[in-house]
Amino acid sequence: MSKIPEPDLNYLRKVLLEMLAIPSPTGFTDTIVRYVAECLDSLGIPYELTRRGTLRATLKGKRNSPDRALSSHLDTIGAIVRVIQDNGRLGLAPVGCWSSRFAEGSRVSVFTDNGIVRGSVLPLMASGHAFNTAIDQMPVTWDHVELRLDAYSATRADAEALGVNIGDFVAFDPLPEFTDSGHISARHLDDKAGVAAVLTALKAIVESGIEPLIDCHPLFTITEETGSGAAGALPWDVSEFVGVDIAPVAAGQHSSEHAVSVAMQDSSGPYDYHLSRHLLRLAQEHALPVRRDLFRYYYSDAHSAVTAGHDTRTALLAFGCDATHGYERTHIDSLAALSRLLAAYMLSPSVFASDADPAHASLSNFSKQIEHDAHMESDTRVPTVEDIVGK
Repeated sequence: MSKIPEPDLNYLRKVLLEMLAIPSPTGFTDTIVRYVAECLDSLGIPYELTRRGTLRATLKGKRNSPDRALSSHLDTIGAIVRVIQDNGRLGLAPVGCWSSRFAEGSRVSVFTDNGIVRGSVLPLMASGHAFNTAIDQMPVTWDHVELRLDAYSATRADAEALGVNIGDFVAFDPLPEFTDSGHISARHLDDKAGVAAVLTALKAIVESGIEPLIDCHPLFTITEETGSGAAGALPWDVSEFVGVDIAPVAAGQHSSEHAVSVAMQDSSGPYDYHLSRHLLRLAQEHALPVRRDLFRYYYSDAHSAVTAGHDTRTALLAFGCDATHGYERTHIDSLAALSRLLAAYMLSPSVFASDADPAHASLSNFSKQIEHDAHMESDTRVPTVEDIVGK
């Protein structure tokens, strides 16, 4: 077993903190695309840029087909101005799927066509001295919060005079804090922490001088939070696709802030049996803390690639994170394990050499989950017509 290159965790922290400082709700991602492109330039990794801004990079290997891809997303949850109210405050619609409960009390930036206006998201009843316990009876919906602008805005006309329009993007302050305990708290760790882990793994491989066995294409997508993600991002002969995202740490889940998770299933169904177990074996071989988990309310870039019609095996690696889509927290242990496992994967052989020529695939080289003969002879085999007729 060859040793994998060690990740530069100071670099991971640096690029994560810098990305968190860049607002990037889905639909407002140009600046963070430019930032990650500059990171790839500094690593000497070539990339393509799609019309809308997905980055398609290439880490060259000894063989260029079939190849593999990784995907992490640059876009985050956020909001958009839905209505300018008569009182000069703004009604919001969410960008991405998240609860208004996590928006209440947040400091935000409204990006108008000619500038930025700061403000706060508040419940419609926001004064304890005025409404007392009636505040606690308010429903938790986006119709029951509003954005108070930090400018004179007492009427609709006042807000419009500030340049505010329906459709303006609203970005929520990340409030990052990196503690001595190794914990990292912030909004939008989903998926900027995953992006940081991918960049760190790439840096480790480039600086090690080790040539991967096959080409790997790191993708940085911009519409994962709204579902399309990697749908149009695979122009190559990709036989293996690994999404990199967030693993919820909560009651009923098996993920941990101190481990990397291999998701066995999400809302779209099970991930590829063989690719997932390849990742689990790599984690075991390199003594990395790993968990298996199922995500019940979750889609990923891997799902969007398959839905778009790509014939590729998919798996999902994720860093453990508490309070996902809220004020999130992870630990450097999880990000370090994720970065190491990504490096091990990019340097590993393909799961199936037979994927090189799918046009000539046959049962002789088709995959096996368990031995066919043993399965057919087991007590759980499907009854044949002869069995039924004989009875």
